[in-house]
Amino acid sequence: MAQPDPTRAESKTVKTTCPYCGVGCGVLATLLDTPTGPQVTVKGDPDHPANKGRLCSKGSALAETLSLDGRLLQPTINGAQASWDSALSQVASRFKQTIEAHGPDSVAFYVSGQLLSEDYYVANKLMKGFIGSANIDTNSRLCMASSVAGHKRAFGTDTVPGQYEDLEQADLIVLVGSNLAWCHPVLYQRIAAAKSARPAMKIINIDPRRTASSDLADLHLALTPGSDVALLNHLLTTIHEMGAVDSAFVAQHVDGFDAALSAASSGDVQATGLSANELAEFTRAWIGTEKVVTIYSQGVNQSTSGSDKVNAILNCHLATGRIGRPGMGPFSVTGQPNAMGGREVGGLANMLACHLDLENAGHRATVRDFWQAPTLPEAAGLKAVDMFRAVGDGRIKALWVMCTNPVVSMPEADRVKDAIANCDFVVVSDMYGDTDTAKLADIVLPATGWGEKTGTVTNSERCISRQRPFLPAPGTARHDWDVLAEVGRRMGWQAEFAYESPAEILREYATLSGLAAQHGKDFDISALSDLTEADYDALPPQHWPLTKARSGGRFFADGRFFTPSGRANMLPLHHRAPAKPADATHPFILNTGRIRDQWHTMSRSGLAPRLNQHMAEPYLEIHPSDARTLGLQAADLAEVSSAHGRAILRVLLSDKVKPGAVFAPMHWTGQLSSAGRIDAVVAAEVDPVSGQPESKATPVAITKLPARWYGYAVSRQHPKPKAEYWALARLGDGWQMELADRHTPADWRAYAQQLLCTDGCSLQTTEDPAKGLFRLAAHRDGLLEAALFIAPTPVALARSHVNTLLGTEAPAALAGRAGADQPDPGATICACFDVGINTIISAIQQQNLMSVDAIGTALNAGTNCGSCRPELAALLSAAMPRQAAE
Repeated sequence: MAQPDPTRAESKTVKTTCPYCGVGCGVLATLLDTPTGPQVTVKGDPDHPANKGRLCSKGSALAETLSLDGRLLQPTINGAQASWDSALSQVASRFKQTIEAHGPDSVAFYVSGQLLSEDYYVANKLMKGFIGSANIDTNSRLCMASSVAGHKRAFGTDTVPGQYEDLEQADLIVLVGSNLAWCHPVLYQRIAAAKSARPAMKIINIDPRRTASSDLADLHLALTPGSDVALLNHLLTTIHEMGAVDSAFVAQHVDGFDAALSAASSGDVQATGLSANELAEFTRAWIGTEKVVTIYSQGVNQSTSGSDKVNAILNCHLATGRIGRPGMGPFSVTGQPNAMGGREVGGLANMLACHLDLENAGHRATVRDFWQAPTLPEAAGLKAVDMFRAVGDGRIKALWVMCTNPVVSMPEADRVKDAIANCDFVVVSDMYGDTDTAKLADIVLPATGWGEKTGTVTNSERCISRQRPFLPAPGTARHDWDVLAEVGRRMGWQAEFAYESPAEILREYATLSGLAAQHGKDFDISALSDLTEADYDALPPQHWPLTKARSGGRFFADGRFFTPSGRANMLPLHHRAPAKPADATHPFILNTGRIRDQWHTMSRSGLAPRLNQHMAEPYLEIHPSDARTLGLQAADLAEVSSAHGRAILRVLLSDKVKPGAVFAPMHWTGQLSSAGRIDAVVAAEVDPVSGQPESKATPVAITKLPARWYGYAVSRQHPKPKAEYWALARLGDGWQMELADRHTPADWRAYAQQLLCTDGCSLQTTEDPAKGLFRLAAHRDGLLEAALFIAPTPVALARSHVNTLLGTEAPAALAGRAGADQPDPGATICACFDVGINTIISAIQQQNLMSVDAIGTALNAGTNCGSCRPELAALLSAAMPRQAAE
């Protein structure tokens, strides 16, 4: 009898969708059942219309994020493990009791653009249709609410007119407030490939900060922060002056042109700070190019004038009729995998399902009758910022947070933390029980995550795709729709929430969309209303609308809009500066945003070691002239403070920001840093229409942290940091940590033992107290268990080399640098292929590489998602003068 081959692996491949940004890339996940346990590999799906096989660095590393380490596997009540029956009984009874005592508006749901549409639909139905409150809002409020408001004011519905292929068909791409290269790198690479194929294609980047996206641009307009409306009003007036208005389109299909032009003509373009030549080059390119696509994102939306910025963009496209045709139109790119789906199901506090309007009595009647709901609220609920203020002042007494971490991501995050901590009853549904928010909850419910969930998501181009499971749910974790439905049943609505599968929910949702279409709305997926379970399992990516008569396509080329008049609206707009200007006390303007290899609060992306090596700690990007004034040098620590909070960040000198402006990433949490939660600093000023916070213009003060010592540590065990400043990042075989403090420990060996858990290890140490130097290496069974490096200034050593020593024989670990026979790759530049800066520079010099493509051929760097290509180009440029001199 033949013996089984222990090396043979059975495999299955599942088509699913990436759980990160709103590009909505298709992923092929392959599960290998090996003798040593299941292994997963991922690659891009070449058949998916969004990415055509590409993945970014984050998507490429998804397999590294599937560990069950730290996962919540069972419900907890007040920190103790509990059964699902006990937990859900308490959730249902406490919400029901609170509603009976204080009314339906005393409770709230705060949900997430990472929920699947089926989860979102049930949450919205439960809160608005049966609890009877509109107090359900989503973290999409922080990201896309201004775009929703702008679309609805102009088009009558929250409609994205175009599709991704327009980006490749355009002759001019205008990026406004979008670092596409880092935040949506697959789309950026589609544009880069189109520009390479058609060099005449032009790109203009409008952003106060020079970003990686600027490197592809033919023109970068570094306008004054918040002055987008002034610039776009100038464009509108120039369109009129140059005779570029599409008079026929405007006359037949647009209202408000004269008022919009009058308002624009009264503005002062000097508010932008741009030169006459820059303005002329911009307007000449825009007006002279019919096929123009304007891509915008958080730099537009996250503003107290965000809705007006959106409408200023739409005004220009409507005035010229450049909308809804191939290669032209406005294009909002979303930040979350299902922010669009959440908008479609009515997950915002001011919306009903299927793009119906909460304050329209006819729309409410349709939804109420379809759901057979007892009542529907007649007015909008509390938007995110106001919701947490109501939690803080006691108006909201029961709160359920799902799949998001507001203690990190909300503005004035310390106030939000206090509000949740003092709320009468808090439920959190999450994959992890130790997030900043989950640690404050009375009940924490274990949720399934990517690879375990099943449902649908909608991306930025209205493409509905399936997320499919290829792993079992861990422990007792349950799907969010299932938990919500059971709570609905336990609150007394058994028949209305008797769902048995997500396909059943989609069928109901699709049927409702057909009724919405009868009200003249855009969102109609009624062709999916009779899907079988097998159809649902096999559902391919499809763009809505999905009806018996139409599948996908663009909107508005025919001039038919979804307003009561059937005509689009141009709005009269005026430039408004950010809510709070800099002053003598807070003289710098803080801009916040994403970085290349991380996403949101890093609960998923932070698990992948290679994603932590490009930017491993929270930092402050500051202009060198401002740093000199403040006495800051590269790698110092800066204390950044506002009227609302403080953060401690590593100083990164950069002329990419203007003097007086600084930038910090949004990702770091209380689990990964002592003081990196930058949203504790951000003011909760909001757009009056959308309610979206102004996350890119908070006045701050900056001072140097007068640290007495700095440290760097690596450990195979989870460290126990105790310092004023610390930042943790995962490695392949442990952790790395940056440290600093104003006070010096009396005994460095004792400090190291507490920090690194070195009991039972043999220790190597070297110390020079006079110079403030200390180094320790801890070995267990001959292998490096941990190491600590202390200095009076930021520690200089080869971090990437030291990181690789964990778990190896490393007798020379205290040197902190590689020997001649151990080349140090340096800090990671290409996360997809884990290629370091020293490796790249060496290859450029030794192989005489003369282009970014040549670097890719030699090292693979830049050949996958391409988001590191701007940095490769910078390294190549720096090496060129040296090569020329030689």
